[in-house]
Amino acid sequence: MKRMLILTSALVASASVAQAQDKQVNLLSWGGAYGNSHVQAYAKPFEAKTGIKVTVADADNPATPLKAQVEAGNVTTDVASVEYADAVRLCDEGLLETIDPAILAPAPDGAAAADDFIEGAVTDCFVGTDVYSMILAYDDSKFTDAKPAGPADFFDTAKFPGKRTMRKGAKFNLEYALLADGVAPDKVYEVLGTPEGVDQAFAKLDTIKNNVIWWEAGAQPPQLLADGEVSMAFAFNGRIFDAAQKEGKPFKIVWDGQIYEMEGWVIPKGAPHLEAAKEFVTFSTSPEPQARAAEFISYGPPRKSAAALVGNVEGTEVAMGPNLPTFADNMAGALASNLDFWVDHDAELQERFNAWLAAN
Repeated sequence: MKRMLILTSALVASASVAQAQDKQVNLLSWGGAYGNSHVQAYAKPFEAKTGIKVTVADADNPATPLKAQVEAGNVTTDVASVEYADAVRLCDEGLLETIDPAILAPAPDGAAAADDFIEGAVTDCFVGTDVYSMILAYDDSKFTDAKPAGPADFFDTAKFPGKRTMRKGAKFNLEYALLADGVAPDKVYEVLGTPEGVDQAFAKLDTIKNNVIWWEAGAQPPQLLADGEVSMAFAFNGRIFDAAQKEGKPFKIVWDGQIYEMEGWVIPKGAPHLEAAKEFVTFSTSPEPQARAAEFISYGPPRKSAAALVGNVEGTEVAMGPNLPTFADNMAGALASNLDFWVDHDAELQERFNAWLAAN
C-alpha cells in the first residue's frame, strides 16, 4: 500500500511537471526598459511559480501585429501589452478574448479585484498593468539659465532653441499643442472635438514642424537626447527616467502638462495557449507583481493596494513613488487621455496628421 501511494504520488507529480512544460505563454511587449519590467516582475516569477515558460517578443506597438495575426488567422501571441484605446478598439472589432474579472486575484484585504483597480482599468477585454504618461523631457546641460517648465516652452524655439522630438502620430501631440496654446486641461477634448479646435492644434504644430524629429519606438527619444540631436523630447516618462537613473544622463522631466493613460494586457482571439494566458494575466495583475514592476520603470500601478507596496528604484536607495505619474504632486496640470474620443476619432485625425506631415 505504501509503495503504491509513493508511486501514485510520483506519477501525479510527474504529470503536473509535464503539463506545465507543455504549456507556454507567448508575450508580446514593447522592449526597452518597459519590456524589461515585464520580464523581471512578471515573466520570471511566473515561470518560477508555475513552470510555464514565457517567451517574450517586442514590437514598436504590439496592437499592430496583434491585429494582423488575428485577421490572418495565424495567431502566435497569447498575451499582449497594448494602450487602452487600442484595447477597446480591438475588443469592439471582435479580435480579443473576453477576460472574466472573477479570475483576477483579490486585494490583500480580501476586496474583489474589480474594486481594487482604479476606474476603467478592467474592461471586457483588458486588464490594466500600469499608468504611464507622455511628458516634456530636456537635456539639462543644454539650458544653463532658464529651464523649460511646461508645454508652451516646448513650442518656444526662440527662448529654448534646438530640435524637438515627438511621437509620429496625432494622439498626444494634438492635445499637447492645445495645452501649449493656452487651452486648460479640462477643456482640451471639448476644443479638439470641433473642426476649429483641430485647426488650432495643427496650427500650433506648424510653428515647430521644421524643428521636429519624429520618433516611432519608445527607445528613440532618450537616444536622440543623449546624441545631442534634440534638446527636448515629448516622450514616455519611463524611458526618460530609466536613462537618467541607470545611465546617469542629464535628463529632466517636466510633469506640468503630462498626458497620462493606461496600458495593460489583452488576449487575442485564437490565442494558442488560452488557459496559460489567463493564468499569466491573473498572476501578473496581482498587487505584488504590479508594485514590483513599478520598481523597474516609473509607471504607476493601477491597483490601489499596489501603490503602498512600491519600494525603491531597483538596485538603489531612491524612492520610486515621487517619480510615478500618479504621485500627487505630479498630477497638477495633468491631462487624462480621453479613451472615448480616440476610439471615435483616431482614424480621421491620424489621416489628417499623415497628410499634414507629408505636406511641405
